Amino acid sequence: MKYKKIMGTAFAALMMTALLVGCSEKEKAVNTDGPGGQDGVFTIAYAPNESTAESADARGGLAKDLSQFLGCDVEEIQASDYNAIIEALRTGKADMAYMGSQALALGVERANLEPIVMKAPEGDKEQAIYHSVLITSSSNNEINSIEDIKGKTMAFVDPDSTSGNLVPTAEIIQAFPDDKLNSDNLHTNGDFFEAVSYSGSHQAGLQAVIKGDVDIVPISDQILASEIAHGNAGEGDVKIIHQSGAIPAEGMVVGEHVSQETRDKLVQFLTAYDNEAYFTDVIKVAGARFVQCDMSDYEEIIQLNKIINEF
Repeated sequence: MKYKKIMGTAFAALMMTALLVGCSEKEKAVNTDGPGGQDGVFTIAYAPNESTAESADARGGLAKDLSQFLGCDVEEIQASDYNAIIEALRTGKADMAYMGSQALALGVERANLEPIVMKAPEGDKEQAIYHSVLITSSSNNEINSIEDIKGKTMAFVDPDSTSGNLVPTAEIIQAFPDDKLNSDNLHTNGDFFEAVSYSGSHQAGLQAVIKGDVDIVPISDQILASEIAHGNAGEGDVKIIHQSGAIPAEGMVVGEHVSQETRDKLVQFLTAYDNEAYFTDVIKVAGARFVQCDMSDYEEIIQLNKIINEF
């Protein structure tokens, strides 16, 4: 499946701009000691977005079920950010991780990670997309569209977040062609924004806007809906001022050291997994399921990441 509409004209605009301007160490080699490696433990890494209080039981449920399926211990770890996850997978401290497509793109480049499944509403791969939205407080009458954000305060999510940094960066560059923006000046205080920072998670960014600490934040539309559904934000607390094009959904990736036999078992387990609590509380989409995927499903976001990083 290809995502030809990803970013729309933003992708083309960036092409033109680019022309102008704590776990046991496992073996990094392909693992021949079974799914758990030499220490007998298969490790799944999650980012802060998936490591909320609401998701703890559901994550533990998947670990328990996967442990029974693989016949080895399965543990979950929370990483501080996507860079930490990539490093854990590169060094063999983690075996599998759930991550967005920009982090995946970086992981492919730095550590030869491979996506094996992606989330899809109702298990339909054609729906395996989501969007980045820019939001501000509903009470902010000065900001009503992306054209109003210049000179305001902005909190991106994480340097390696797809919907929280990569995609909104591309969208803003495309929306202000006369400003000759690039990733560097867009993330520098006083250049385009009055002040710019990172919130650390979509949830933290949402609360920062609600409290009035910043004017604008990007957030995954699915995480926004989940936060409202869980009562962590009210329907009328924020307003959407811009929505991106389609982004390929987050997925599970495995480290280079994970054997093909184990990868096949993981795909078999994950594509059959139907614990609704996991998809509602961890994956943030009620009724979603995992579907098999490969590198081609993320090809365009990988190319977009390369363009952004060339600036």
